[in-house]
Amino acid sequence: MPSPPDGLSPGEMLAARRVCVAPMMDLTDRHFRRIARLLTRRALLYTEMVPMQALVRGDRNRFLDHDPVERPLALQLGGGDPATLAECARMAGDWGYDEVNLNVGCPSDRVSAGRFGACLMAEPDLVARCVEAMAGAVSLPVTVKHRIGIDDLDGYGHLSAFVSKVGSAGCGTFIVHARKAWLKGLSPRQNREIPPLRHDLVHRLKDEFPHLTIVTNGGIVTLDQAAAHLTRVDGVMIGRAAYEDLYLLAGVDRRFHGNASSPPTREEIVARLAPYLEEQTAKGVSPHHVTRHLMGLFRGIPGARAWRRRLGKNLESVKTEFVYG
Repeated sequence: MPSPPDGLSPGEMLAARRVCVAPMMDLTDRHFRRIARLLTRRALLYTEMVPMQALVRGDRNRFLDHDPVERPLALQLGGGDPATLAECARMAGDWGYDEVNLNVGCPSDRVSAGRFGACLMAEPDLVARCVEAMAGAVSLPVTVKHRIGIDDLDGYGHLSAFVSKVGSAGCGTFIVHARKAWLKGLSPRQNREIPPLRHDLVHRLKDEFPHLTIVTNGGIVTLDQAAAHLTRVDGVMIGRAAYEDLYLLAGVDRRFHGNASSPPTREEIVARLAPYLEEQTAKGVSPHHVTRHLMGLFRGIPGARAWRRRLGKNLESVKTEFVYG
């Protein structure tokens, strides 16, 4: 376990939340986060969701280890037991994270069966107890990522009451996926695409709760869209677009944080990643675990298809091209 570094100030965290990269299962691992840091130093990054039982019963190093270069970095937890989540929050502090986030937005059947994720929107009292326990266990900011509603609990009144209850328990930041979730009948992917986006409800939350930090998420695919939302809320969270069109992140620091220097080119990103790939392969990590996150680096420009073919071929050849070519 690393020695935790000094935490970011509230002002630094507020700035980092202006543009966040969403937690995405099987995608936002430490290799992706290392690549993202070559593109943006200021955006707040998130881990994949880590179920609380995986931390208390499993390999903590596997789930929590990260390089300090990945900061600012938030750990997202899945769970619904206040005492266990408090224990996990303490681990987040010990491992040097800048924020601990509770997932109240994942709509999968497996997650709901474990009584965590989006189904917890029907239990605001329980979420409040979880947040209170976590906030009492650690000095890090405790935040919640949730939907605008679930199933038939989709009116603004329920959303507002949820935020009010959980906010009074010690949560000062809410990341709101601006779609409701159908817990039965839609897959997680369909729940990201079929329910209509209602960013207006997230904007309304900010108007009602000006003392809270409100971040909107869902369907944001350009920095122009992000800038438009930032006139109404404190931050935006970009999900699939930040992964599938990776170079989108290269413009974040200059546009939203006043960085005067030009962003690195795509070719420079590849060159800067080479030592990391060499280091990881020397540790026995398959090159594919790193290079799979680069499929979208050249998206939308000539030669992108050839780039993807190179990444998808024999892994030893990919290693050679990156490290020695």
